[in-house]
Formats: sequence, C-alpha cells, structure tokens
Amino acid sequence: MRDKAILLVEDNPDDELLALRALRKNGIAGDVVVVRDGIEALDYLFATGDHAGRDASVVPRVILLDLKLPKIGGLEVLRRLRSDERTRLVPVVILSSSGEQRDMREGYGLGANSYVRKPVNFEHFVRAVEQLKSYWLVLNEAPPLGA
Repeated sequence: MRDKAILLVEDNPDDELLALRALRKNGIAGDVVVVRDGIEALDYLFATGDHAGRDASVVPRVILLDLKLPKIGGLEVLRRLRSDERTRLVPVVILSSSGEQRDMREGYGLGANSYVRKPVNFEHFVRAVEQLKSYWLVLNEAPPLGA
C-alpha cells in the first residue's frame, strides 16, 4: 500500500521551498510529505513519536533524503531504513549538496538507490525533479512491500 508518493527529508527551509516549488512545477507537490530531521523521518516511516497512529504499512514510493540533518544524520536514517524489513526495499534517493566521494560511497554502501547533487540554479533543479519524477514515479516498478 502507498501513501504519499514522496517523503522529502530536508532541514534547510530554503532547500525545502526550492524542492516544493520544483515538485509543484512538475505537478506532484500534493504527493509530498515533508519532515525536517532524521528523527522525524524515522517517526514518520515507523509510525512512532509524533506520527504514532499512522499506518506504517503505507510507505512512500520514494524518499528524497538529505545527508546533513539535525538529530540523526541522513546516513544513519538510511542505515536504519535498510535494517528494517518494512522499509528495506523503499527506494531512497540521496538529494544532497555534498559532492564528497566519501558521502557518495557510504550512501551507496548503505543501500541508497541513487545520489543526486542539488543543483543551485532553480531551472536546473526543476529539470532534475522532472527526471526524478519520470523515473521514480512513472517508469520504475516499485518493489512489492509487505506479505
């Protein structure tokens, strides 16, 4: 079962606004849940904390995950997602301004499906989001989840 199509995990208000504007321009802003730190991301996905009572079997089609997050960093969020059977197969796209080889290697090593550097220019960002949408929400066959 799927809930919103995208979970955006982004702590920077400017980057969040940019992402939401780009998503809206691509017709998918209504299909986005935004969380602003690593704990909130895990709470949302596992229906704990402020998201207790949410149906944890309802997962996003793709998670756009920033790396530099408060409370729990993006790589640790990814580690926890991949270690839990309920979220192990949910596609995760790291969306980060970091071009560090170490971040890329560790992200892929932990099971990220893709690594995209955040474009600085809005029009480039809109095109990047359009490509993400085309691949992850249209072309990609999502893995079957649950029993």
